[in-house]
Amino acid sequence: MLTYEQALEKLLAAAQPVEEVRHVPLLAAAGRVLAVVQQSGVSVPPLDNSAMDGYAVRTADVTTAGICLPISQRIPAGTVGVPLQPGSVARIFTGAPIPAGADAVVMQERCEHGEGGVVINHMPKFGENIRRAGEDITAGADILPAGVKLRPQEIALAASAGLPELPVYRRVRVGMFFTGDELVQPGEPLPPGAIYNSNRYALRTLLEDMGCEVRDLGAVEDRLDATCDALRRAAADNDLVITSGGVSVGEEDHVKPAVEAEGELDMWKIAIKPGKPLAFGKIRKEGGHAWFIGLPGNPVAAFVTCLMMVRPFVMRLQGIAQITPRILNLPCASAWNKPDGARLEFLRGRINEAGAIELYRNQGSAVATSLCWSDGLILNPPGNCIAAGDTVRFVSFAELLA
Repeated sequence: MLTYEQALEKLLAAAQPVEEVRHVPLLAAAGRVLAVVQQSGVSVPPLDNSAMDGYAVRTADVTTAGICLPISQRIPAGTVGVPLQPGSVARIFTGAPIPAGADAVVMQERCEHGEGGVVINHMPKFGENIRRAGEDITAGADILPAGVKLRPQEIALAASAGLPELPVYRRVRVGMFFTGDELVQPGEPLPPGAIYNSNRYALRTLLEDMGCEVRDLGAVEDRLDATCDALRRAAADNDLVITSGGVSVGEEDHVKPAVEAEGELDMWKIAIKPGKPLAFGKIRKEGGHAWFIGLPGNPVAAFVTCLMMVRPFVMRLQGIAQITPRILNLPCASAWNKPDGARLEFLRGRINEAGAIELYRNQGSAVATSLCWSDGLILNPPGNCIAAGDTVRFVSFAELLA
């Protein structure tokens, strides 16, 4: 069996970012991946400005606390004042440019109205409450690297630099379908021996949350010709084809021969639990190929392998530079005395009020309730027993679903 690291390395070595770049308005750029490093054309802030509502002063004029100085001008945000007259102060508001000659701002809470002016009850230091021009961004500086997935904070940074649009990679297109005559859609009657197709809803929403455009072909009959047809349709306009189930070698498992007929296939046994079987390959289409990943059919196995295998592959296709999730070292509140001797285990667990990981009682690969109960996955090495209090490696769903 391949180790998890070996299998992931094989996947990522094959993936190349999509080439097409589109320029989109800032308000449409959230969740997209930046294709080209961005520079700022302006300094932020563009001028020295006030960090407070208060009074702009010359520190040399505030010779003692309690001095009363006349107000020579009023400067709201968006207005540039005139040079500050010696021996006077300027009423100033947050964000307003500092007038020439002023070298500090006294917050209004430390001032009071006086006879003929304002009483300054504080001895300011040079530069107090002044935000300097360019202290956040200098004109011409790189502000956003290529390969970053744009969050609201990156969008705000681009806006503060005056960028009206951003160059982003087009969305990765994914075709998906599901095999199994036993699959029934929610809302339909459930015949004996049938199950509801939860993987369709889990994988589709996962892929859409990753920023993919998903073409969902639904469930496909357990026939070789039907599976071949579904592969051709799923590959036609897409970069990647995802299936769930049917990747074994049973008489009713048609994905393997169908992929071999329509393209190329590698079948891997990966030393992970859940999710040992994984199929990877290519589906021929006009002008090239679509990548293919066949996931196991058990709900937890499909969900976990989508997060731990498909997600980094998709991120690489999207052009994302940083694809490794953060792993936390946390204490475990539960004991685990039945580790798999040969496989890396993804154990479902959640963080309790003490900051320790509690394990879900049933770690079976078909127990979907464990995914809702848990906050993430413990990465437990092969053969490793866990005693309460041991430190474990934990990756949160918040990290994987970001």
